[in-house]
Amino acid sequence: MKHILSVLVNNQAGVLSRVAGLFSRRGFNIDSLAVGVTNEDGISRMTIVVESDENTVDQVQKQLAKLIDVIKVEKLDKENSVHRELALIKVRADTSVRSEIMQIAEVFRASIVDISKSTLTIEISGSGSKVEAMQTMLRPFGILEDVRTGLISLERGEKTIRSNSEKY
Repeated sequence: MKHILSVLVNNQAGVLSRVAGLFSRRGFNIDSLAVGVTNEDGISRMTIVVESDENTVDQVQKQLAKLIDVIKVEKLDKENSVHRELALIKVRADTSVRSEIMQIAEVFRASIVDISKSTLTIEISGSGSKVEAMQTMLRPFGILEDVRTGLISLERGEKTIRSNSEKY
């Protein structure tokens, strides 16, 4: 079963390596890892997706909480969280197929972020399945290159994961 962990850490050199090392030592593959700074100075948030059973992910959560520079660790409930991925997809698009590709992008509410004589680069955000569906639709045209951010998640409603006790 896939589990989503939201981890607040001090924005310091080596933190990512220590967190990834913990997963490596336990023999887990990280399915997705996204890291970025937060609105709190010096704090970053990691969203980690890992496949494991419930007991094992609980143990990993406790071990993460013990690491230096880890402030908080929360396991997110998939049903009570908002999840998104961002992808950039560069597709072969000469003038004969360009309008068809642009229509596909419009259906997926994606944006064209770069145009050349022979390519279009498309930005899409949404669920992993939405990104995969768009890739499937674009594959016949020739995907030249693509990159995905990995999953990012926040809990729904007023509940927050913050480094301090303020609600918001």
